[in-house]
Amino acid sequence: MVWISRVCLRKYGGFVDNLRLYVKGGSGGMGLPRLGGQGGKGGDVWVIAKESITLKKVKDMYPQKRLVAGVGTNSSIRALKGDKGNDQQVFAPTGIVVTTDDRRILGELNAVGDKVLVARGGQGGSFHMGYLPNKGQARHIRLDLKLIADVGLVGFPNAGKSSLLAKLSHARPQVASYPFTTLRPELGKIMYNDYKQVSVADLPGLIEGAHMNKGMGHKFLKHVERTKQLVFVVDVCGFQLSAKSPFRTAFETVQLLTKELELYSDEMLSKPAFLVLNKMDLPDAEQKLEELMGQLQNQKDFAHLLPDAMVPKSSLSFRQILPVSALTGHGIEDLKACIRQTLDEQAAAETADLHRACLQELRETAWPNSPKDSTGTV
Repeated sequence: MVWISRVCLRKYGGFVDNLRLYVKGGSGGMGLPRLGGQGGKGGDVWVIAKESITLKKVKDMYPQKRLVAGVGTNSSIRALKGDKGNDQQVFAPTGIVVTTDDRRILGELNAVGDKVLVARGGQGGSFHMGYLPNKGQARHIRLDLKLIADVGLVGFPNAGKSSLLAKLSHARPQVASYPFTTLRPELGKIMYNDYKQVSVADLPGLIEGAHMNKGMGHKFLKHVERTKQLVFVVDVCGFQLSAKSPFRTAFETVQLLTKELELYSDEMLSKPAFLVLNKMDLPDAEQKLEELMGQLQNQKDFAHLLPDAMVPKSSLSFRQILPVSALTGHGIEDLKACIRQTLDEQAAAETADLHRACLQELRETAWPNSPKDSTGTV
């Protein structure tokens, strides 16, 4: 088993979701004092979203991780105003958050063509500067990939997330019977009869104690931040990582997953969530399902099954609880329908909120002195 895991690590070791780069804007050009000439501005450094590129390709393209823009040209008798230095453009995938080393956000790349200025070029020498140019801005930046997907699958290893993704979409993730088969996020798309497409992200499995960097830790949970919905995928018959690990029932697994998400960010639990109980094809699955449903209806009565530190502060209320079998396909169509319905409802609510905000803005523009009610509406 150890040998197989190492093979997988080698195969998927090329996945990069964070890259640190040194960027520097070009210096400005020298001014020309005797004729009042102005030097050219230094080039800028931009990060631009582009299709068909990965952070791994960016890393390979710039092995020194150093990007410097061109220097502005000096003022001369032939050209009193120097030319601007060449800009340096770094192409990156969508879903990138660009930050400084101190985690200050410089911008985001959410769509192809989006761009972020990461280092300004220096001003060229001029009369006000004593004809001496400025150096370009220099800093280290981080390109942090956070996948953009409609739905995020979360669960413990061997819960069947990869198999479920394969049933839901045209994705073909690696599927095997040992833990941590998925070593990087996988994306798939659910195709509906009306040509609507819904993107689904399958994340490497969490384990109990991920917040203490056990297993893969919380490394990949950032990819759930931009999803609109969460799908908890749980083995209805329970989970045990290894012979030395405690066996956890489906109820305990749900609680532990909730706690790990809570420890990562409280905002994660504000997303609409489904509970998918996988492996309903196994013996005793129906009995386990009945037992779990009773426990979920009275969660506080069963909180003693876990250490106090691993009991969630608040219980997660699931939109739907769906028993499925990724092996036989049982319940898959119901899951697709529920995902679609909830996304449509979210979209309708967001559109209604936008219309209300636009209407309110128009009213305030037309009648700026009109009294407002307690909700702020004119």
